[in-house]
Amino acid sequence: MPSQPDLPEPAHPNIDSMLTRKFGKEVANYFAGSPLNRVSFLRTDQGFLSAALRHPTTSFLLLNNLAPLAHNPSKLSFASLKDVSSLIGEDPYNKSEEELIQSYDSKVTIPQIVFLGLDETKKSGFEWTIYKGAPFFALDVTPKGSTEDAAKRLIEEKESKDLKFLEGRTHMSLPAHEAAIYAPARALVDWNGRNPYCAQCGQPTLSINAGWKRTCPPTDMASVKAAIGSTTDSKPTERPPCATRKGVHNICFPRTDPTVIMAVLSADCSKILLGRGKRFPPLWYSTLAGFVEPAESVEEAVRREVWEESGITLGRVVIHSTQPWPYPANLMIGAIAQAVPGGEEILLKHDPELQDAKWVSFDEVREALDIGTSGLGEAPGERYKEGGLRLPPKTAIAHQLLQAVVGGLVGGETKI
Repeated sequence: MPSQPDLPEPAHPNIDSMLTRKFGKEVANYFAGSPLNRVSFLRTDQGFLSAALRHPTTSFLLLNNLAPLAHNPSKLSFASLKDVSSLIGEDPYNKSEEELIQSYDSKVTIPQIVFLGLDETKKSGFEWTIYKGAPFFALDVTPKGSTEDAAKRLIEEKESKDLKFLEGRTHMSLPAHEAAIYAPARALVDWNGRNPYCAQCGQPTLSINAGWKRTCPPTDMASVKAAIGSTTDSKPTERPPCATRKGVHNICFPRTDPTVIMAVLSADCSKILLGRGKRFPPLWYSTLAGFVEPAESVEEAVRREVWEESGITLGRVVIHSTQPWPYPANLMIGAIAQAVPGGEEILLKHDPELQDAKWVSFDEVREALDIGTSGLGEAPGERYKEGGLRLPPKTAIAHQLLQAVVGGLVGGETKI
């Protein structure tokens, strides 16, 4: 089993506060704890983006079909502007957003760039007014459209240096700070790739705001065919009307899908409910989870999902912590809940999602957290006892929820 990376530190972990004394230390889950200041208010400032992109301290995380460039599964590899200029040019931000929209040409492929933020631990590099830090960008190098050949050459050049694009659905062996950079990179590149067309009118859209929004341009230069030597101004084609160009809803924002995941206690707080999905390895169990539906509170979603999947009726629900999950764009909202007396009988016939569900003692969960954790598809550690319970690794919020429960949450300690 690959070694499990340490979790990120929460913000200001050593500062005493009333909230810390009352509720305990904040829990920071894997994929959170980014070292970058997103400075989201500067994403519309093309001057800032241009200067940041061209600075010598700037780093680019390259993704090929969403696979990040890396030295190995535990270390990402970052590129410089010199490395990627053959694909994106020397300054893709040399025009204002208004000019980019006016000159939009649907036949020209624009490599997707996403500004991720400034690493403020590196103060001696880039400066913009009062903001300092090394800039980070994500760049989609997937070969496509009019940039296919340039992207292929860039990929070949990187792979010739003993680097590789990490294939696979999840990447949870990266150091915490790199995982927190990779997460928004993957999520935003994926979102842009999934939304090339306007949801209102079906026409191609254009990425703006440094990769964090998309807009439906009113005109398209693709059909302009000016004759050589013509003195007539070439005018772009007007596109059909679109409701997104009216009012304040004239752009498309990235989606984040809220998902609840919960450690469920029995009514007497002596056992924990675990479920086994149909694709899980033998003996591998986890906490239950599901999507929050429209017009539903987090607490209601927890109660509904647990009842639908296991037949258990819940009473009190308490939110514990959250975890961004960039596969593709979820926010895992971790909760701890308690069954009501008489509502603990397991019934799997409502929603056939689970292959099995069972109540497990605290001691068995403690032992599994100690010696029986692994990712899906990975073997357990050397100390694992054959036939024992297996649970998710510490990089999963399910692990942190279970650890909170067996670590003292229900033993008279109110801090979570």
